[in-house]
Amino acid sequence: MFLVGSLVVLCGLLAQSSAQLAGLPLPLGQGLPLPLNQGLPLPLGQGLPLAVTPVLPSNPTGHLARSFTDALSGGLLSGGLLGILENIPLLDIIKSGGGNSNGLVGGLLGKLTSSIPLLNSILDIKITDAQLLELGLVQSPDGHRLYVTIPLGLRLKVNTPLVGIGILELAVKLNITAEVLAVKDNQGRIHLVLGDCTHSPGSLQITLLNGVTPLQSVLDTLTGILTKVLPDLVQGKVCPLVNGILSRLDVTLVHDIAELLIHGLQFVIKI
Repeated sequence: MFLVGSLVVLCGLLAQSSAQLAGLPLPLGQGLPLPLNQGLPLPLGQGLPLAVTPVLPSNPTGHLARSFTDALSGGLLSGGLLGILENIPLLDIIKSGGGNSNGLVGGLLGKLTSSIPLLNSILDIKITDAQLLELGLVQSPDGHRLYVTIPLGLRLKVNTPLVGIGILELAVKLNITAEVLAVKDNQGRIHLVLGDCTHSPGSLQITLLNGVTPLQSVLDTLTGILTKVLPDLVQGKVCPLVNGILSRLDVTLVHDIAELLIHGLQFVIKI
């Protein structure tokens, strides 16, 4: 009797163990595991997956260069640069010596007008259709300076009463280059200031537009005089405007650019 009773108890224990094992999760690789938090509220911050954060541009400061050139271009136009250029009394300046204190250009003109009737009889030289083209921007190799290229397009109308010539129309292209630096004043405030500002050597281009071609010697003489006088005149109008614009730029833009320049960090992709 004792043996039979023991077998009954043993079978009961085995049946109970089998029932408990049937409720356990399957080993890894033999089915899908149950979620760890099934039936329980998720902790704060562990709900649905968050949206993927957009990838930032490789050069997050690149927009500063475009903002800077846009601000300069807008300032030159709103400052009346084109009207200022068109109102330059070019002929008066040439005849008075080209604005040059030693009068070298004026002396040259006096000698030429005695031998070339065209120059002696010019009634007017008028600048028209002034245009500001897209600005260029580069950063110095050490990262501490900016160089802004300001390209300008002009038309010159040379009025003469000579038969067969009449009005000569010339197309002129000229680049002004402005150096921009970052400095700190005595109070520790950062500013952008104008360094060197000059016309780019060799950038002046003068082309005859109208169909009437004067004597080559006349055209060469006129071009030579304009080459000596015009770049300095244009430079004298553009550079003060650039200096004034730098002092009125958006404070945040100035601060961001100046900090990069002071630390020599490159942020300009050539424009």
